[in-house]
Amino acid sequence: MVKATAPPTLYQQDLVAWYDDTVAKLKAGNFAALDIAALIEEIEGLAGRDRRELESRVEVLLNHLLKRLYVASPADYRGWELTIREQRRQLQKLLKQSPSLQPHWLNTFPELWENALADAREDYPQTVFPDCWPGSTDIDALLSEKAWDAAPPASYTDR
Repeated sequence: MVKATAPPTLYQQDLVAWYDDTVAKLKAGNFAALDIAALIEEIEGLAGRDRRELESRVEVLLNHLLKRLYVASPADYRGWELTIREQRRQLQKLLKQSPSLQPHWLNTFPELWENALADAREDYPQTVFPDCWPGSTDIDALLSEKAWDAAPPASYTDR
């Protein structure tokens, strides 16, 4: 016996068309015609996407701050500083749009730090990096301070 399967929904067939259709129904107040399950799935996905973006950008920021602070490679400083500036700019925009992500930043910082540190150590095995983040974990400080203007501690120089 062959089971009859339901035809694919617009949500399953064409996501952009489903977005357009859903927006039109919302604007028209036609709430009964909404695909509520798909709408919930999409909204949950958006929140998760923003958390993942924050995590990714913080890891990149920390990794480039580590390189700029501890890797003796003046030819690379400008590139690292440009990446730091761009990540900071994008994180500021993200946090302005969604201030509720700040607790997520604080809760995930230790893991993000460990990931950034592991990447820096793998990329620059001859450089000694600190086991703990040497600066402030305050969001405003991480998004603004130019810690490289001060020389790194003597104990963190190339081997």
